[in-house]
Amino acid sequence: MIHKHKQERPIAVDLFAGAGGMTLGFEKAGFDVLASVEIDPIHCAIHEFNFPFWSILCKSVVDTTGQEIRNRSSIGDKEIDVVFGGPPCQGFSLIGKRSLEDPRNSLVFHFIRLVLELRPKFFVLENVKGMTVGKHREFIIEIINQFEEKGYKVCKDYKVLNAAEYGVPQNRERLFLLGCRRDLELPNYPVPITKPAKLRKSSSANKLPSSPTVLDAIQDLPEVENYIDLFQKDWVLAEFGKPSDYALTLRSLCSVDYDYSYERSYNSRILTSSLRTKHTLESIKRFESTPYGKTEPISRFYKLDPEGICNTLRAGTPSNRGAFTSPRPIHPFTPRCITVREAARLHSYPDWFRFHVTKWHGFRQIGNSVPPLLAKAVALEFIKALDVKPYKPVIPKDLGSEELLTINMPEAAKYYVVDPHVIEPRLRKK
Repeated sequence: MIHKHKQERPIAVDLFAGAGGMTLGFEKAGFDVLASVEIDPIHCAIHEFNFPFWSILCKSVVDTTGQEIRNRSSIGDKEIDVVFGGPPCQGFSLIGKRSLEDPRNSLVFHFIRLVLELRPKFFVLENVKGMTVGKHREFIIEIINQFEEKGYKVCKDYKVLNAAEYGVPQNRERLFLLGCRRDLELPNYPVPITKPAKLRKSSSANKLPSSPTVLDAIQDLPEVENYIDLFQKDWVLAEFGKPSDYALTLRSLCSVDYDYSYERSYNSRILTSSLRTKHTLESIKRFESTPYGKTEPISRFYKLDPEGICNTLRAGTPSNRGAFTSPRPIHPFTPRCITVREAARLHSYPDWFRFHVTKWHGFRQIGNSVPPLLAKAVALEFIKALDVKPYKPVIPKDLGSEELLTINMPEAAKYYVVDPHVIEPRLRKK
């Protein structure tokens, strides 16, 4: 039977949107992510800046319904193709027979509830690799059973995907659980397209090209130490160097196969998200003497190997969960921690994509997100399963108001009309 390809952009919903890594990956694959739900007003502001043409609902998934998501976006009564999201893992509780009834697992429960209310053709549940280990597997089985009782089927042979196998210069493993309505066929998992740089195994994987390296990701970025202004603000007009093929794509200087995202209007000569960090002389000396690929003993920061890939970039936590600032990698050539923009390059975010000007928020937005190229690899499998022919829109989109990048928590809460204490304030160490 010959399928006629329809030229249209399928519809998706992001249930734990953060700054929008998954949203961007699905956009790149050809989706319109018409609605996103996110509890943190600072993340919502950044999401709105980067995707001002779609709707962001600033609230907890606990307090929303499928109907509200439809009403507060341009979805209305249209059929939804994919619902995706990564419920934050509060160290999934496994006490008792029914894990989903434990309040600590309520976000997973509400993810399932919203998928069932929205009745999309497909869904993706993204999560930590730890969910596949030991007793946690029983929790996955419980999630699968919940869906199967309600008319969905789930891929039982679920997979952990490493971003480094999908063109990202970072070792980052995440579980993806794929499901679809019973009347449809399950999509495939994406086949790896790169092998992690510096991995020399004698296997068939060797036929794959290497992932971009740390050097590929950041070599053309201007050295922030040369710009005194970057102590005061996170952007500057700067001289960029010669980009690698990978950097060319992130600077939007060349066209990319299978990229169906909307072009953004932005000035590519401006270096953004690059606020500098003041380090003590002792720290600088310690950073200098740390070999590539090793952890500096006192700070526990990892020094990036230019020929290898980045270690997993992690988010810090708010003060109610320990107020950790996540260890930021050390730049391979300059004795300092990397900037938010350098982290964004290592995570496969394009240069037009902006983060909050506060470094702590910026790193949290990157560390909590799915690398866009990994999300895109998964999303392209849904495009195939939907049998639609994606297309690239011609007219560039404007980004949102720059005020959204500098807004503090009380201002963001007021802007979205939510409680300013919805996210615990960060207590600065004296």
